[in-house]
Amino acid sequence: MCAGADAVIHIAGTINAPDRAAYDAGNVAGTASIVAAAQAAGVRRFVHVSSLAAREPGLSDYGASKAAAEAVVLGANLDTVIIRPPGVYGPGDRETLSFFRMISRGFAVLPGPGRFSLIEVGDLAGVLLAIAGNAYPGLAEVDDGHGGYTHAELASAIGAALGRRPRLLRPPLGLLRVAATLDTAIATIRERLPTLSHGRVATFAHPDWVVQPSLALSAHLRGAPTALEPGLAATVAWYRQHGWLS
Repeated sequence: MCAGADAVIHIAGTINAPDRAAYDAGNVAGTASIVAAAQAAGVRRFVHVSSLAAREPGLSDYGASKAAAEAVVLGANLDTVIIRPPGVYGPGDRETLSFFRMISRGFAVLPGPGRFSLIEVGDLAGVLLAIAGNAYPGLAEVDDGHGGYTHAELASAIGAALGRRPRLLRPPLGLLRVAATLDTAIATIRERLPTLSHGRVATFAHPDWVVQPSLALSAHLRGAPTALEPGLAATVAWYRQHGWLS
């Protein structure tokens, strides 16, 4: 796949796994394989899609594996840029779908008072294509230019896109940890991956997932970002059109 390519954009990754070894198999060993293939094919430009979770590797196995993958890329003899997206939403996304479905039922469970950045999937795709063709070394974090949202703000915005006003529930962190323990135990019995792991609870409850201004991508590469309201409206329309959301 790398033969004859001018650049490689490495997007694939493991976002849910039973343990650290499984995350490492997808995110660290998988990245090392793509790096080796690019080097063998003589490709110089390598765009690696990481995650803001790599900033806090102690919070979750996922974050630790993404940080280790970044180290693999930085250690390669390639013209490399690492892009750390925040939460990504948009048509076709399954990771945020459960939150849309929950709010469509009239309530939203909020994990804490933290703030986080977002980016619409089409905007992220445009950034990756722009980066692949430009000399932009090092590390960058990208978002929609808003500067961060609270969980309540996002829940209310999704509610508006759905035509609902959700009831906002704020359970204590301890209760969410108990729920994670129960979900993990049930998932083990049923031989599936947990929806709410302890790593995800810690990640959701972290106070700061806002893009750092010092690492923000320059405007000419980011382009005009999609605002949250029209982005959510388009996402809801796509979900309904494809039968993912009633």
